[in-house]
Amino acid sequence: MLEAQSFYDVLSDETRRRLLALLLKEGELCVCELGCALDMAQPKVSRHLAVMREAEVLSQRREGTWVYYRLHPQLPLWAARSLELMAQGLPEAPLRQDAERLGAMADRPARCCA
Repeated sequence: MLEAQSFYDVLSDETRRRLLALLLKEGELCVCELGCALDMAQPKVSRHLAVMREAEVLSQRREGTWVYYRLHPQLPLWAARSLELMAQGLPEAPLRQDAERLGAMADRPARCCA
């Protein structure tokens, strides 16, 4: 069960806010896509994803060798609304750059189901 303190601890980090904004927009992404979008090393992105997964903000599913992340499907309404408001308040330039890098990513993994 998501605890308010853990949720707000997740939001206290800029990288995690950017990751969450991407997941809000895209729905589901793998670590390699998130790393490319933020121009960050995969281990660093994985650590942030682990923090969010442990806090029950994210869920994951495995498809072959890929692990896909998305917002936890049982996220309480207060938390989902907070994420939407957080994303609206983020500076536009970094989010636009993240989206552009993701859109330009070569060899994105194909999904058979979501």
